[in-house]
Formats: sequence, structure tokens, C-alpha cells
Amino acid sequence: MLTQKILKSILNVKHTAIDDMKILLDGTIVIKAHPTKDEQCRCGICGRKSVHYDNGRGGTRSWRACDWNTHKVYIVADIHRVMCPKHGVVTVSVPWARHKSRFTKEFEELATWLSLSCTKTAVASLLRISWNTIGPIISRMRAELDANPAAHFVGLVRIGVDETSYKKGHKYITVVINHDTGKVIWAHEGHGKTIFTKFFKLLSKEQLANIQLVSGDGAKWIQACINDFCLVAKRCIDPFHVVQWATEALDEVRRLAWRDALRNPADKTPKKRGRPKKDTTAKDLKGSRFALGKAPEHLTKKQQAQLEFIAKADKRLYRAYLLKEKLRLVFQCENVAIAKKELDGWIKWAQHCRINVFVELQRKIRRHYDAILATMEHHLSNAVLEATNRKIKLSVYMAYGFRNIDNMIDMIMLRCSDIDVRLPWDYEAA
Repeated sequence: MLTQKILKSILNVKHTAIDDMKILLDGTIVIKAHPTKDEQCRCGICGRKSVHYDNGRGGTRSWRACDWNTHKVYIVADIHRVMCPKHGVVTVSVPWARHKSRFTKEFEELATWLSLSCTKTAVASLLRISWNTIGPIISRMRAELDANPAAHFVGLVRIGVDETSYKKGHKYITVVINHDTGKVIWAHEGHGKTIFTKFFKLLSKEQLANIQLVSGDGAKWIQACINDFCLVAKRCIDPFHVVQWATEALDEVRRLAWRDALRNPADKTPKKRGRPKKDTTAKDLKGSRFALGKAPEHLTKKQQAQLEFIAKADKRLYRAYLLKEKLRLVFQCENVAIAKKELDGWIKWAQHCRINVFVELQRKIRRHYDAILATMEHHLSNAVLEATNRKIKLSVYMAYGFRNIDNMIDMIMLRCSDIDVRLPWDYEAA
């Protein structure tokens, strides 16, 4: 009797009766057990008391428990099937393990916590399990800890949406965060209007009416979904993406200037015999990408010298640099009225700058004019979401990829949402 109490205490199981224990030749510990009378003949899905149906395939089933020092531990029990009024014929539940799992609850809680901090390979080596079994363990834990996903949508006022790649070959997932909590509330494979529509369909009419701000990049499908589901909400274009548009336009002007310098060198002196010397203007323009892209206060002395050279050697490229800087400073204005005045001035300047890519850029900014002003008014950016995307990429990298997209999304929700993942003994303490 004392031995049974000790074994139950070490295994940390409840509603369980210990029948026997033996140690195999390789040191594996096998403990035969069965549920107590109140926990017998319960549906494996809902836990309802049900009628015995048959013995299924017969025999015993084993569940891997947490190791005892260097010894593997298994719990074995005779299993049968029951007829549940709601779920039909299902395997009977056991108090020490989850439905369709071959591991104890404590073992899965430990594996999940480790998976958030270590690579899947390290977890598999430490727990002596297969690499492929970690993904299903994560999914089962997410299903239990996040039993009510709709709770993430309570009190939504400001949300952010973005897509991020998780695999080569243009494989994307769409992620939605709550700006007030900084946590992920929804993630789904793919991107575009069809995917974002699925998120809005999960919300009630009251929840849709409460959404006031939606931040994102310049994708058309974001605005299309806002128009379809929450007309009251204002869209905010992330400042990072607006400045990125200008930086990309500037880089295109730089490449054109470099090609022109190669075709039309500044040095027109007759060529001498021997290997021709490279034109220094083209070389300096080619290496000026970082100097043009950085903010003036962060430039090194060498990069400042490069800008001074560009101001003398290529007026057109320097004018494009000033346009980029002017647009960046628009987002640093003290209030919306000043920002609006500066943005209008920038649009007028870009419209007559005689640089095609910036003329196209000012047209693009005109299309998103209201969203840019809303960003300045409410000071809402996708910085938190960009940081979350970094966590997602790190999670995929740490796991060395996921074969199952659902397992990957479950990992993202466990790591980046408000789901409370603890060690086994922390659950007991709570």
C-alpha cells in the first residue's frame, strides 16, 4: 500500500490505482495501472459516463511518463471502447493522459515548455522521443490551454495585420495582433482578402462595430476587408512601410545614376594604352547605398563625405535623397496639422521633381493620404507586429521547419499570444 502511494506521488497522477510495477532488462520501468471506479467508462473526448461498447483491438496500451533519472517510465493499462451519446464509439479516457495521446499529461506539459525555449532536435534528444511527435504534442496542448479561442477577440479596438513568410516558395501566413495587449490573436495560412475575410467572419457584429483602427502596409486587400466588414474603422499605414517605399525609389534612382556613370564617364580624356581605369564616379555611386539610406544623424564621416560627393556629382540623385529625407521627417512632426502641411508640400515637390519613380510614389501616397494622416493622428504603427514576425521566423528557424502548418500555427499561438504555458509543477502550484 505504501509503495502504491509512493508511485502515485512520483507519477503525479490522480484517480489512478496502481496494480503492479516491474523493471525490464534495459532499465525501463513499467507500471501497470487502471482508473478508479468513478473515472472508468468515460468518453475520451468529453469525459461523460458512457456504456461499454467493446474491447477494440484488445490488449494493453502504454503511455510514456517523465523519466526517473536515466530510466524511461511507462504506464500501461487495459483499454476498451465506450458508446458516448454525443461522440459515438470512442476510446475510453484515462485520467493520466489526453485523448489520442501516448504520453502522460505531465510529459506533454514538459515537452511543450521546452519546445518554446529549445530546438525540436534538442527536445527530442533530451526527452528521448521522435522529432515528429513534438508537433502533435504542441497541438494538443494548444487545444487544451486555448479551449476558447473567441476569448482573444474580446475588447478589440485597435488591431494590426501583416503577412510573413515561413518557408521558401512564397509560403505566407497572415497574423493579426491586438495593439492594446501586443499579443497575437489570430494566425492563418496564406494571405490576401480571402484569408483576412476569415478573421472578420469570426467576430460578432458588436465586435466589428467596436474596431476603430486597423494598421497594416499598403496592401489593397486590407482596405477591401475594412470596407466590407467595419466601415467605422480607420486604416493606418505603417510609417515604416511609407519610408520604405521612398527608400526603394531612391535605390532605383541610385542604380540608374550608376549605369549612366558607366556609360558616360566623367573623365573624357583620351584613353592610354594598357588596362583601362575604372571611373571613380560610378564606383562611388555604387557604394553609396547605405549612406543614402541612413538618417543623417547616424552617418559616419566616410558616409558624410559620400553624400557631399553625390551633391556635387549627381544633382538628380541628391534631389531624390532629399525627397526621401523630407518624407521621413513628416512622420516626426509634433501634431497632425503640421504633418498635413508638410505632407502636402512634399507631394507638390515630388510631383514636379522630374524623377519618374518619385512622381509615381507621390501618386501612391495620394491614394493612401487619409490612412497616412490617421497614422500621424493616432500614432499607431506596426512595430509590435514586425517584432512578432521576427519571433515567428525565429520559432520556425529553431524548429528547423515544420512539416505540418497547423503545428506551426499552434506553436506561434503558444509563443506569441496570451496563452499561459507553464512547467508541470507550476500547473500544480496554481
